[in-house]
Amino acid sequence: MLNQIKGLHHVTSMAASARGNNHFFTDTLGLRRVKKTVNFDAPDVYHLYYGDEVGTPGSVMTYFPFPHMARGRQGTGEVGTTLFSVPEGSLGYWQDRLAKANVDGLKADEAFGNKRLHFAGPDGDGFALVEVKDDARAQWTANGVGEDQAIRGFQGASLRLADEGATAELLKFMGYHEVDRQDGVLRLGMPGGNGADVIDIETMPNISGARLGAGSVHHIAFAVENRETQLEVRKALMDTGHQVTPVIDRDYFWAIYFRTPGGVLFEIATNEPGFDRDEDTAHLGEALKLPSQHAHLRATLEQHLEPLDGDAK
Repeated sequence: MLNQIKGLHHVTSMAASARGNNHFFTDTLGLRRVKKTVNFDAPDVYHLYYGDEVGTPGSVMTYFPFPHMARGRQGTGEVGTTLFSVPEGSLGYWQDRLAKANVDGLKADEAFGNKRLHFAGPDGDGFALVEVKDDARAQWTANGVGEDQAIRGFQGASLRLADEGATAELLKFMGYHEVDRQDGVLRLGMPGGNGADVIDIETMPNISGARLGAGSVHHIAFAVENRETQLEVRKALMDTGHQVTPVIDRDYFWAIYFRTPGGVLFEIATNEPGFDRDEDTAHLGEALKLPSQHAHLRATLEQHLEPLDGDAK
């Protein structure tokens, strides 16, 4: 069993509108945009990062907004719901706030002893706010969201799989432990994690496979402290038969990727160097930052990319 992984690092999804996506996460959910950059493989598409004040690993939701992208099809082999941690007693506030913003899919329930409020993102993305006791992580307060309501980061994520077996064993190898099982959902937790340390597995053998599109999670990333521990994890995964990519420099973290037996794309990302490597903390997410290989495209991209809410038009 590995001990280098400390919970989630980020979750990356697809969207159909950059401006609409930015509005939802900053104005509606009150998160901070901590980086405005572009997709390494498709530089005419933004890569937008949202999180707490500094984009702490375990708080960062990221998006590739491909203009006018068709919606994905929900199914197995994907992340079904991304779970955000909020303070106890705050769900009434969020119910009212999201209803006033005409957010779809509002539904309250309780699971594993936690009250939850499910809701849909602009492209049908599956989210839930979960009341978590004594989550001491720092929060970002903006756009009318106060300290007693603000999102603390992820609680975790829920996977939809045709068969839980091999993926559950992989997660246990990665350091997760079985916590409980309720209503057919297996809960795994990361002891001593970073707070974003829950993975639920919902087994759905009679559902067809998911199709990637707007509203779909592209991949889910797990956090390790540094490049040394990342290489240890990479070797261990390869030694157990997983096909793992070489280490890729993503400017704000180093990344390796592999696909799970259940079809979900996993990433292992480093906590270093962080989002302040090229912007002061006070100005994170304001300027368009480009990977070095795309720097020569700046003039073209600044003309092509859709202006975001709050940006100079």
